[in-house]
Amino acid sequence: MQEPIKLGKRDRKIAVSPEMADLCLTCGMCASGCPASNLVTGWDPRKAIRYLALGLEQDVVDSKWPWVCTLCARCQYACPMGIQLIKTFRSCRTARERDLVPGPIHKGTIMNFERGNNLGIPRDDFLFLLADMGPEMEEDEEWPCPGFYVPVDKEGANIIVTVNSKEPFAEPDDMKFWWRIFYAAKEDWTVSSTNWEGVNWGLFSGDDENWKIQVERVLENARRLKVKTILYPE
Repeated sequence: MQEPIKLGKRDRKIAVSPEMADLCLTCGMCASGCPASNLVTGWDPRKAIRYLALGLEQDVVDSKWPWVCTLCARCQYACPMGIQLIKTFRSCRTARERDLVPGPIHKGTIMNFERGNNLGIPRDDFLFLLADMGPEMEEDEEWPCPGFYVPVDKEGANIIVTVNSKEPFAEPDDMKFWWRIFYAAKEDWTVSSTNWEGVNWGLFSGDDENWKIQVERVLENARRLKVKTILYPE
């Protein structure tokens, strides 16, 4: 006599509750407002969540869907059953092998881990740029800021400001908009000389380990300099 088949808990890369198959009404509300549905032929939030609920998670992980999805949460907001779509779709990014993560996002995550910012800007170059831009702010013809300088590693400041590395790399003048606000408000602020990156690509790429490391570094800067508030201009 044939032994009965034993059904056990199936190992999954994506932590999806089996009840999700019943919760999802396939009503299409999630797909109706999704800005990414038209960008990936054959995929939308409804199809992705059904695949995951039915155990076909590898099809979703291997597809372009998790990366074209912007995680904007419009689908989750529209879902009448309150399914946690965004957390689920980000898990699909985490499940992708790191060397198969598309584009430069994984390389930037590793660069940040190794050098303290996504673009690998050397510390001396960053500090030289900040020092050089102080006089530019002082002598600006339209908005002069007499006595302005960028306070680096100032202990006891009210605010520590993180920086998007694309700004010192390619668009340094964009930082001046924040600096003018601080100057006009007489705000007490500072920038760390190390690990100042404000854009956490570990979050976007699904790299939970590096996501945590960058958050810890920002917190450590705040504790080291004894500041009260962390600002993410991004």
